[in-house]
Amino acid sequence: MNIEILISTMNLENHEDLVNNLKVKKSLVINQTNTMQIKDIDYGDKRLYSFNEKGLSKSRNRALDNAIGDICVLADDDLEYEENYEKTINDGYIKYPDADIIAFYVDNYDSNKKRPKRKEGKINFLKSLQIQSVQVTFKRKSIKDKKIRFNENFGAGTKFYMGEENIFLAECLKKGLKIYYVPKTIATLKDNNSSWFKGFDENYFNVRGAVFYAMSKTWYKLLIIQFAIRKRKRFIDNKISTLKAIEYMLNGVKKYKRECL
Repeated sequence: MNIEILISTMNLENHEDLVNNLKVKKSLVINQTNTMQIKDIDYGDKRLYSFNEKGLSKSRNRALDNAIGDICVLADDDLEYEENYEKTINDGYIKYPDADIIAFYVDNYDSNKKRPKRKEGKINFLKSLQIQSVQVTFKRKSIKDKKIRFNENFGAGTKFYMGEENIFLAECLKKGLKIYYVPKTIATLKDNNSSWFKGFDENYFNVRGAVFYAMSKTWYKLLIIQFAIRKRKRFIDNKISTLKAIEYMLNGVKKYKRECL
């Protein structure tokens, strides 16, 4: 199985520097730009396509449309891959031949922000909420055959600025794909500062509620309630009560319905 890294970036200045810094082999870079100064590279193991548009989910979908690898890996431009990442990924799919998607471990350079390594095994609907996009690898044929796409109303560069990977994985599960988690490191995150998280404020909960509705129109209220209860200790310092967090998330559902459906 050949492995292709699908990299999303913006306003790229030097394609060669990017892929060298990520330490990747076979790759596809999707560059979103207003100027289009970098020419496309549409051949070889390190391809580049530039598009005059905005939005992370749009970038991910462009990557899905143009990917050629048997196994694809979602990537951002602030990662550094392990020297043996291809072997780690291949070994995962050998161990779980029925897997359509495997999430691996991505470390942090900042030792104070180390991610927990969770138990290896199959991922269900609730566990998929713990997965971040840069952990995700998938069989391209499985995604293509099921016609699964990223919801372009969500993700960096949009009004609903997060949760696109949660919606994507929920769609995969609803369409019968099998997801596993393997706690083997494939990369390290170099930039630990979130570009979108500004704290637990009203807008954050609005977006989170919209994400839950996009994940499941049947179970979104339960997802909202469990999130408000499970995360309450993290937002209590913002003087937001559990009930107020639920109210804000339900308002986000209304906003999503009004503006996107």
